[in-house]
This record gives sequence, structure tokens and C-alpha cells, in this order.
Amino acid sequence: MTIFNRAKKRRVLIASSHPLFGQGLRSLLRKRQETGVEVVGMVANLEEAIAALDKLNPDLIIVDYDDRVLNRDEFLARFVEGEKKLRVVLLSLQSAGEAIVYDRRTLAAAQIDDWLEEWTYGDEALGKQKGATEGFGVVEKNVENRRIDMKHLVIAAILVLVVAALLIVGLDRVQLLPVEASAQAATIDSLFRLEFRVIAFLFALIVVFMIYSIIFFRRKRGDDSDAAHIEGNSRLEVLWTIAPLVTVLYFAYLGGQSLAETVRPDPQALEIKVIGQQWSWRFEYPDTGIISNELVLPVKKQALLRLSSNDVIHSFWVPEFRVKQDALPGGEAFVRDLRVTPTEIGEYKVRCAELCGLQHAYMLATARVLSQADFDAWMASQTGESGDPVVRGQKYAEQYGCFACHTVDGTKLVGPSWKGVYGHEVTLDSGATVTVDDTYLLQSIKQPGAQIVQGYANIMPANIADQMTESQIQDIIAFIKSLK
Repeated sequence: MTIFNRAKKRRVLIASSHPLFGQGLRSLLRKRQETGVEVVGMVANLEEAIAALDKLNPDLIIVDYDDRVLNRDEFLARFVEGEKKLRVVLLSLQSAGEAIVYDRRTLAAAQIDDWLEEWTYGDEALGKQKGATEGFGVVEKNVENRRIDMKHLVIAAILVLVVAALLIVGLDRVQLLPVEASAQAATIDSLFRLEFRVIAFLFALIVVFMIYSIIFFRRKRGDDSDAAHIEGNSRLEVLWTIAPLVTVLYFAYLGGQSLAETVRPDPQALEIKVIGQQWSWRFEYPDTGIISNELVLPVKKQALLRLSSNDVIHSFWVPEFRVKQDALPGGEAFVRDLRVTPTEIGEYKVRCAELCGLQHAYMLATARVLSQADFDAWMASQTGESGDPVVRGQKYAEQYGCFACHTVDGTKLVGPSWKGVYGHEVTLDSGATVTVDDTYLLQSIKQPGAQIVQGYANIMPANIADQMTESQIQDIIAFIKSLK
């Protein structure tokens, strides 16, 4: 064997596109400079390495085995073609200190620690070659590590499937959504159920792998060594980019289909005008002239709700119907349509789903779904008019949402109570006083902002009188006068 001359510097070239790898290895090799090791350069790709062979004339090239940028297969092919006495070490930070050494003289594999001793102090220090094979040797420990990693992966994958299945079964048993009470709700809920399954799988995928890693790959007591250096995986990155993209596009397609089903028109639909105002709902049936403060619908018949607002933006929502739509101010040009086909007889709540002011949470109305016979009977009962103006005035006050701001029992709400107000003096926000009479009440309905009672805000819809007839206004005044 040939004993290396320690007086002669052994020149090392480092090949890696990762600065941390190169700088770290250079720092480690500097500790051996007193034994004749010198780092003559660092290259980041194959072209730079080939050029450095002639320019720097290294005795050894250390290649980052995990660096895909270098294309190690082509690198070794170029290395084998050469005639110069040279060695190449393929060093991996993921292989627990193992390395593969390629020598043009022997093309043998050896452990990196033994090789360093041989290369620094001479062939006699090595003793005997370990793991020598013909061609490019394979380190046995790496194969064992891969087998263990695959075992962990299979176990974790099985646990993910088990946890996901349990979550899906649990979600099916829990009533996450309100009662399904419309044909539109059935379409929407089918999409919800699919989304819940995907969410259950993603939750299991993240949590199971996280907990499994914490349990089986945690740092052992007394282990102060650095963690393995792990590089990115291009295949995995492509997979987790494409898979979510395909999933989102698929759900977008399903969402478009569901939306199309919810707006599918029925020529025989029952048209109802829905008017929102702070803080009440009014429902008008144009074909019969019925005005109601509750929404009454026949079962299994589509209703076309034409939504508008007298003041600010509101949003019509019955959770059991699933669909909702904004009610916008601005007149006929801003009317929005919403189609509902009730499928379950019962009583539900109309809610406002858009923050609309102080009493937003109390902007509720009753929605009743009746059989066709019961609906026809209700329609017949609503068409009769009382001969008493006080009774009619109370009915109109309910229909036009007056009781959302005014009480009839003397309690204070956002507007003055009507009880006993007629014939009494009230102080206006200007400091003046006025007696509540027919003229004052008429002006307060037709011009709500003209005379505001002190301590109250001007929140009454300015166009409320435009939606009433003169006889309806006079009936409301008669009702107010009756509240002694």
C-alpha cells in the first residue's frame, strides 16, 4: 500500500447547491487542515464542477448526494470517463453518517469515517475495506432505514383511514344542520355532506401524522445530536399542489350545479313581495292584495319571493330553507328574487342575516308552511275587512311594521309609545312643545323627520306613507287615538 505524505496538501472540492451543506462541510474539514486537508473550492452544478477539475486540480470531490440539482448520475458518468487519479464521495445527511466512495482505481464502497482515516493518514490506517462491491455499492443501512420508514408510513396511513371513517360516521349521526325543509335544502345538503367527508379526511391526515410523529419520532432522552438534514421532495410538492387544485375545481363544479338547481324557475310559482325595514318584515300577495306580517306558503309549491327594503340592506333567511338573499333599498330596480319550494309542513323563523342596526337581532317573522287546503282557507280569511277603523288600524300597524319601534303598553322602545300619547304635549328635539293631535300624527307618518320627539332618533322609513293609502293612514291614526 501507498502511505500518503502528510506534508502534501490534499485538495478537496465540495459540490452542492445548498449553502448550508457546503459551508457546514467546509467547517468540518477545516478541523483536519493540520493533517493536510485543504478545501480549494465549492461548486453548485455539474458545469462548474467539470470546469473546476481542470482549474483547481482537486484530489477529492465531495458531492451532496441529496442534491437533485447536481444530477449525480451524469456527474458520476463524467467522473468515470476521466483518466485523472481522483476520488468522489457521495455524502448524504439523511443516511446517519454513511457515504459512498467512488475511486477510479477500485470503484468500491466504504464508510465515510474509515475513508477519512485512510485518505488523511494513508491506506495502512484503513486495515481492510468494508462492504466492497462491484460497481456502485449500496449501503445496507440505507436499505434498512427505508424499510423502517415504509413500515411507519403504512401504519400511519391505516390510522388515517380509520380515524377518517370514525369521524364520517360520527358526523352522520350528529345533527349539524337545521331540519331540511325545502327542495333547495336537499340539493345544498348533499354538497355539505360531501364537504364534511373531505374535511374529516383532511383533519385525520393532519392530526394523525402529527400525533404519530410526536410519539414515535420525538427526541430520545440524552440525545443531543442534530436532526437529519431533509430537503424538499419535488414529487410530493407537485402532488399536494395538484390534488387540492383538482379538489377545489371539482367542488366549484358541484357548487355551480347546486346553484343552478336552487334558481330553477317554475312557471306556476306563487309570487310574494317581501319588504324589509328596521326592524320588521312585511309580506304582500299581489294576486289577492293580502298584506301580512307573517310568511305563509303552501307545501310543495314554489314561491317566488321578490325582496326589497325601505331603508338599509337586510337579508332574508330561513335556516331550514338553506337559501338566503339580500333585500336592497332603492326601488324596483334593486328588487332581488329568491325561489323556495317548501317540502315540510311546519312553522319556522324568518331572520335577517345582515347587520342592520340596533334591533337587528329581533328582526324576526313567522314563516308557516301549510297544506294546500289550509293555505286556501288562510287566503280566504285574509280577504275580509272589518268595519271598525280601530281594528283595521291595528292590522295595518302590524302589517307595516309599526310595532318594531312603537309599543302600545307605555314601555319605551326605539320610538315613543303610542299609549296615551294622543292629546298630550310632547317636547321635540328642537326644544319646542307640541300637542299630539290628528295633524301631528298625520305629519309624523307622511314626514317622519319633520318633528322628532326629544330623546329619539330619526329612523322611521321616509317613504312608509307612499306604501299606504289615505284610508289606511287614517285607520292607523284612529287606532292610536283609541290607546288611552
